[in-house]
Parts: sequence; structure tokens; C-alpha cells
Amino acid sequence: MTQNTKDRVVIFDTTLRDGEQSPGATMTHNEKLEIAELLDDMGVDIIEAGFPIASEGDFKAVSEIARRSKNSVICGLARANFGDIDRCYEAVQHAEKPRIHTFIGTSPLHRAIPNLDMDQMAERIHETVTHARNLCDNVQWSPMDATRTETDYLCRVVEIAIKAGATTINIPDTVGYTAPTESADLIRMLLDRVPGAEKITFATHCHNDLGMATANALAAVAGGARQIECTINGLGERAGNTALEEVVMALKVRGDIMPYFTGIDTTKIMNISRRVATVSGFPVQFNKAIVGKNAFAHESGIHQDGMLKNAETFEIMRPADVGLTDTNLVMGKHSGRAALRSKLENLGYSLGDNQLKDVFVRFKELADRKKEVYDEDLIALMQAGEDAANDHIILDDLQVVCGTKGPQQATMTLTIGGDITSTTATGDGPVDATFNAVKELYGHGAHLQLYQVHAVTEGTDAQATVTVRLEQDGNIATGQSSDTDTVVASAKAYINALNKLYVRRNKIGENQREINWKDVS
Repeated sequence: MTQNTKDRVVIFDTTLRDGEQSPGATMTHNEKLEIAELLDDMGVDIIEAGFPIASEGDFKAVSEIARRSKNSVICGLARANFGDIDRCYEAVQHAEKPRIHTFIGTSPLHRAIPNLDMDQMAERIHETVTHARNLCDNVQWSPMDATRTETDYLCRVVEIAIKAGATTINIPDTVGYTAPTESADLIRMLLDRVPGAEKITFATHCHNDLGMATANALAAVAGGARQIECTINGLGERAGNTALEEVVMALKVRGDIMPYFTGIDTTKIMNISRRVATVSGFPVQFNKAIVGKNAFAHESGIHQDGMLKNAETFEIMRPADVGLTDTNLVMGKHSGRAALRSKLENLGYSLGDNQLKDVFVRFKELADRKKEVYDEDLIALMQAGEDAANDHIILDDLQVVCGTKGPQQATMTLTIGGDITSTTATGDGPVDATFNAVKELYGHGAHLQLYQVHAVTEGTDAQATVTVRLEQDGNIATGQSSDTDTVVASAKAYINALNKLYVRRNKIGENQREINWKDVS
């Protein structure tokens, strides 16, 4: 297939902005920088690095990402007011290719929020897009809740934004309301009715509330959109956003009916998927398309027989296309550093000598407890390997007594803010007793929203990965940890979430400009 530039689809990744708005998915400064570097390296055209006016932390992250970016356009989000736009440009101006993305809700429901009538909103759009374009040559404008905006009014405000200097018009399906046919027809209608529409790029931003985000995004491309807004693993508020890996691989695999292409290096998909899952605390469901654990697994006898004879009988993609190794080699306690480094590199991890030294120690500890260490074990080891030296709460020791009669008992020692403290607590089961011990040592008002366990590999010596989500005073944090002992993994995950809440409370206390994230498209 001959590739024409008009068939090039621009990938706009908003994992660091819309994805981070998922309750409990807030990332640290260094995690944002790491994810941005991975996105830049895999060929993402535009990285929406954050919402600079939201907080000082967000501003610093966007600004640093802008300075570090090598290839991608770096974009910041701004509401339709001069203060937001100025702050956004102040952050992205350091990028070699900066972009300002400004938005306002245009549907009847959203016009009522700022209490603007149609004419007043039209004037606001003209003023703010003009102001953004005076600061930056690359301006994106979004009519939030576009799919529920009156058609005539949508055409009117899109025309105003184009005349004011917007170079990209994004059409958000903010609440995941539309369907594929409507999505395509809406883009076609705008291209047909709006003067100057052929000179700019139309983008699509879909949410997955009805499970149609990927289908709606691809339909919009068929209708004439040439930019897809998406996130790694479909991360995003409520049911999430269009998943980058899904639209990119759909275009790659089905070029026969969708003759479009992207600049994404698909072999880097699995690595960034795993990393985003770790830093966000949102594990990928096993049957998730492209990046799920079972996406290339076959258990049915008919499927296995077909795969042995010809992989194409039941696989439309090669595992290597998305960065998966073809084999699942077993490591053990006799494996050396060179073998570990090679294996981790095959799994997509590049380690410096100091990092390898730390990982090797933890690998040996795991190998002493497990007869065989599989790829999935190593991935879990890497995901749990962040330095906890600066954590406010550190688990020093845990001993649990279980019996068939009476309550279970947990004896725990924690270091809290540098002070060592111990207690013994009881509960209705070993995990409940463990969590009660944490509460006794570190009084808090956090409520448990989610407790989830899954085995990383099979067997009685398998590592368990535990996810814990806590909520306190409107702040949500997700902790995750892996261990061959499920109770120990539970304790570490619970403490991990508490440490995140501790950091979050401190940051909120420092920030003087906090906005309501729920109003963002």
C-alpha cells in the first residue's frame, strides 16, 4: 500500500492529562517524566502533558516535559480564559514544538455552567482562541460535549475558532454518548458545512462509557478526522478513553479497509502498557485487547492445534508486533546478572548498572522462595521495584497467626516518619488483622474502596499481586505490590496507598491553585 500524507493519522496521547484524571491514578513528578519519555520514544506525535493551571506540581511537570521532549509536540490544556492560557503557554513554551489546547463546553447542559448564552459563548471563544494564537502558532480548540451540541451552533463556533486561528479542531465525545455512524457523520458534516474546515486538522476524542470509544475514533477517521486522542491502556475517567494500542493496531492490521497509518513504533506498546499500569495502579484486565495477559494465550484444544500448525489460524497479529517475546524462559537462583539483564532487555526494560544491582538482589531473594521465576514474575518484580527509602511509612516486619477458631492475629512493626513502632491486632482473617494493625500504628480516616488479588503465575509458590484503593477526604490513591506471600503483598499494597495519600495531602496543602477536574473534557 502506498502511503499518502493525507492518510497519515496523528496520535495525540493524553495519558498524562485525561488518563491521570482517573480516580486514584495520580502520578508522581518523576513518573510523569518517565511516561512522557516513553511516549516520545515510541513515536507519539503529540503529548498532552497536563493541565498547567491545575497546580504547581502539574505546571512543573508540563514545563519539564517540554524541555526534555525530543520529537513530540508538547501540549498543555487550558480553559477558555486568559489566565489559564497564559499559564499553559508559560509551561509549554520551552518545547521545540509547543501547543496550547483550550476548550469550553458548548452543549446546552455545559453552556449553563458559566451561564453564557450562545452569543456570549461565541464571543468568549473568539477572544480566547485569538489570545492563544497570539502566543503560540499551534493552537487546538475543543467544544466540550460536542456530540450533544446543536448541529447549527457547533458549526458556528467551529467556524469562529478556525477564523480566530485554531489549527486543530478537536471534537470530544465527552460522555461517551455517540455511536460509530454518528461519529463519522459529524466529522463529514463539519468538513462540508464549515468554511475553512479543509485547511485545518479535525481530531476525535472519545470516551468509553458505552464501550464504543475505539470504534467511534476509527469511524471519525473514516469521516475525515486525522488526529486521534487516546491513552495507554484506555486509561481515563469513568470508563476510560480510546486506547492507543487498540486504534494503532487496528489501523496496522486492517489497512485493507482502513487505508491509514500512524508513526507509532508498535514494538514498544507492551513495555509502556506495563509501566502505565504500574504507576497508575490500574492493572490491565486479562482479556484486554492487544495488551491483556490473555491476548495471545490459547487454551482450547482446537486453538492450540491450529496454532502449532500455523499461528495465523488464530492470531491476526504476531506477539512481537507489540513487543512481546516469543518465549517465556524460566530463570532460577543459579541465573547470573548477565542472564537477568538480557532477559529484562527482552521484556523491554533497560537498566543501568546500579539499577541492575538492586534488581538482582531482589531477584535472588525471589528465586530462593520460588523454584522457577517466569517472565511475569520478573515484570512484577520490576513493577514493585521503586525505591521506598523516602516513604513516610515502611513495613519492617509482619507475622500472622492463623487458626480455624477465633480471630486471626497480626504482629507488625512499621517505621513511620523515622520512628519504629509495633503492635499486635486481630481481625476476621489474616488480611483484616494486618490492615487493623496498620490502622493502630498509623491512625487514618481512609476508607477501603477496592481490594483485589491475582496470581502472577501458576502454582502454590506463585507471586500474588495485590491492588488496594483507598479514599480519604475526596482524595483517592491506589497501591500495588507483589509477593509470594499474599498477606505480605496486601500489607505492602495498603501501605503504598497510604504513602500516596500522605504525599497527596502535603501537595494539596502546598498548592494555592486547585481546580475541579471533573469539568475537564
